[in-house]
Amino acid sequence: MTRDIYITGSGHTRFGRLQSSLEALIVEAAREAIEEAQIPPADIDAVFLGHFNSGLVPDGFASSLILQTFPELRFTPASRCENACASGAAAIHAGINAIHAGVARNVLVVGAEKMTHRATPDVTAALAGAGYQNDAAEAALSFPQVFAIAAQQYGAQYSDPLDAMARIAAKNHENAMKNPLAQMHKPLAYDFCQQVSDKNPLIAPPLRLSDCSLVTDGAAAIVLSASDAHAGRASARVRIAAAEHVSDYLPMSRRDFVAFEGPERAIRSAFQSAGITVSDLDFAEVHDCFTPAELLIYEAMGLAPKGEGARALEEGTVFADGRTPVNLSGGLKAKGHPVGATGVSMHVLGFRQLTGRAGEMQRRGAEWGLAFNMGGAAVANYATILQADRA
Repeated sequence: MTRDIYITGSGHTRFGRLQSSLEALIVEAAREAIEEAQIPPADIDAVFLGHFNSGLVPDGFASSLILQTFPELRFTPASRCENACASGAAAIHAGINAIHAGVARNVLVVGAEKMTHRATPDVTAALAGAGYQNDAAEAALSFPQVFAIAAQQYGAQYSDPLDAMARIAAKNHENAMKNPLAQMHKPLAYDFCQQVSDKNPLIAPPLRLSDCSLVTDGAAAIVLSASDAHAGRASARVRIAAAEHVSDYLPMSRRDFVAFEGPERAIRSAFQSAGITVSDLDFAEVHDCFTPAELLIYEAMGLAPKGEGARALEEGTVFADGRTPVNLSGGLKAKGHPVGATGVSMHVLGFRQLTGRAGEMQRRGAEWGLAFNMGGAAVANYATILQADRA
């Protein structure tokens, strides 16, 4: 990076089954971010919207809905970014790139999705469009089935991951109890998550219901500013120490899925760019769309060797009181997964952690955080390192 860029404000609606329209969610999050940043709306040079859609709502051209937040935003360049479940991070990276290119100094990024008004089979089919469509076998897979394959392959190559998956689910539900914005405020005990039952049925064997993230409505927003723009006078700011994007082949048949090479490359590159290692992290918000994904991300981060991700749980590393807490927010598993908003939400919560505004979720003295947002089956991989600004 050639220019320091900071997050200077954040906005975040509640996540859940909401009555608000997509437009109302976008405006709510954007307004909060601008007001928290204390930036005049007229000083925003560009806006970017992370929004997957895939037929979930009729709004196929939603980027300019952000302009309705304040009259002063009218005529501001607005673009939509779509990269499956990483659409939010894609929008953030577009904003970062605009500032680095010198075409913007202050950027507003919003991520939003409206999903719960559609039946679960409709949502499942819409999300499945992010898989490879030119192979009949892959095109027929839902994403629960895709990550069921990950669990099966992990078991075949290493060891049965079901116990670790249950521990991840229970951990994230416990964390969400301290997040007032989370969709699900319901603790799930490890024993419940481990057992198949009427209330925890198999969804795509061996994945149980408790292994799957939620269908969610919600929006999140951040203001990005250059050091010589609004960030120079912001009352609170967090530095973007690194932002890396790695894309892999879309067909699963062309790669070793459980090697998670795309996530590993993105995260390791981000560590290198920021000049830190995994041991420097105070927390991470990562893409636990299904519990096997979080297990594989532990290994991609370097918290445990390949095939030994369960050690991060057994040793307590990733729990709220551990060395490197993962998904203090509850993650996609319990906070919720409004697809376009997810990546932006991770950055909002990182900003609030690093400015001491995370409430009951606060990691005391946090200096470094990781946000990892993933699109598809480890296809689009975005890793951001956030650094507290104590000056």
